[in-house]
Amino acid sequence: SDSGSDSEDSSLSDSELQEAFARGALKPGLNVVLEERPKRRNDTDGLKQCLAEFRKQLEWVERLDVTLGPVADPVSQSASTSDAVDPENDFQREMSFYRQAQAAVLEALPRLRKLQVATRRPDDYFAEMAKSDQQMQKIRQKLKSKQEAMERSEKAKQLRAMRKYGKKVQVEILQRRQKEKKNMLNAVKKYQKGLSDKLDFLDEEQVSSQGNKKVNASQRTKKGPNAKRRYKNQKFGFGGKKKGSKWNTKESFNDVSSFQSKVAHNKGPGRGGKGGKGGKKALNKRPGKRARQKMKNRAR
Repeated sequence: SDSGSDSEDSSLSDSELQEAFARGALKPGLNVVLEERPKRRNDTDGLKQCLAEFRKQLEWVERLDVTLGPVADPVSQSASTSDAVDPENDFQREMSFYRQAQAAVLEALPRLRKLQVATRRPDDYFAEMAKSDQQMQKIRQKLKSKQEAMERSEKAKQLRAMRKYGKKVQVEILQRRQKEKKNMLNAVKKYQKGLSDKLDFLDEEQVSSQGNKKVNASQRTKKGPNAKRRYKNQKFGFGGKKKGSKWNTKESFNDVSSFQSKVAHNKGPGRGGKGGKGGKKALNKRPGKRARQKMKNRAR
């Protein structure tokens, strides 16, 4: 059997195995040489001798070695008296490291102060930075460019939002106007067909078209017409009948009390004619441009 052949091969000596391998009786890979594992031993004397060789008898201030257990946790003591730390619990394990470091600090600081060793960095301490000024300047410029890009993006967002809101308001205004126009046209059609005898839609249209101008209109009525309107009222009158206002009536035709023959025939002093001065030019003398402008300003 295979197991019997393996046991026989293992019992063979090295010379016999070499001869069998030379004849081709042994195939490579079938035999594995097992090395004997070294025996473990605790050489305490040798370890102490090595420790004595590299140990240096130096002062503690040169070594600064502190070996202590963790500080007692009052919370854990109140909860349980066991000091075992669960290695699977990350928080408990890290807290044990922290308390052990805390114990070392509480032990080492008083000893350092007693030996007059400074444990705080002086206020005027200057340490060279790991990065050069040129590199820090590049970093500042990059941060500044990023901040400016963010500000531009934020402004663009605000402008888009405002534009969107403006379009929305504009669409709402157009829709309201179209609705009012449609309602007015429907009311006009009803009035034309005789279905309604009310003209309230005219007042509504007037109010909707004016909008917020009511306050300004009331202020204008309180203050009265402006200077330009007053000048035109003074010059052209306050309205009334224009067409046919200069037609003669029977009474005006018979009234000749205001007739002056000298004025009518240009015979008066300063009226021109044969004995007058200036002729027709003096009769229709028009003031100059500057004088007319002064008169206009004075009327305002």
